[in-house]
Amino acid sequence: MSNEDVDSRRRRFLTITTGLGVVGTGFAVAPFALSMAPSERAKAIGAPVEVDISKIKPGAMRTEEWRGKPVWILNRTPDMLKTLPQMDKRLVDPKSEVDTQQPAYATNETRSIKPEILVLVGLCTHLNCSPLAKLKRGGSEGMEGDWLGGFFCPCHGSKFDLAGRVFKNVPAPTNMVVPPHTYLSDSRILIGVDKNKKSKKSKAKA
Repeated sequence: MSNEDVDSRRRRFLTITTGLGVVGTGFAVAPFALSMAPSERAKAIGAPVEVDISKIKPGAMRTEEWRGKPVWILNRTPDMLKTLPQMDKRLVDPKSEVDTQQPAYATNETRSIKPEILVLVGLCTHLNCSPLAKLKRGGSEGMEGDWLGGFFCPCHGSKFDLAGRVFKNVPAPTNMVVPPHTYLSDSRILIGVDKNKKSKKSKAKA
């Protein structure tokens, strides 16, 4: 066999080997590239959540998920709303003045845009446990006899009223968080969007 034939065979071998290497690398890179692409669920977690509140009966509460957190929507009855002024002396921050990151519509007694509809992130502000809804007055749900309704955290005993305001002398330092939200209509809200906040920014730019 001539040297020319040997060189020709070597060139063919190197070409095939290089081609297989490129193909193999392509197969190896493909799963890696796919793993880098965010899943639809991951993208959806940060997206606003639209909720039909017309089906929440007075006195009932519904739970939604937003950014991986539970969001409570409570339709408070007139009787529930009457308890709120009675709570001030028992609360750390009745007007939500301590936590400056709360939206402007959380700095009133009802901590809501519409008095009857309360929207809260359903996590205790101590260590992010999920409190239990103890909405009935009195001790029927295992609370004290003078209980007017609210939320109780079973992890360390923090208590919150029917506006998510924290009681004095409990581990939780601040009121429960009111997430940004806005009304699309009388019966639909959008959690994760604060139109009031946007309008303030636009005014500042102007």
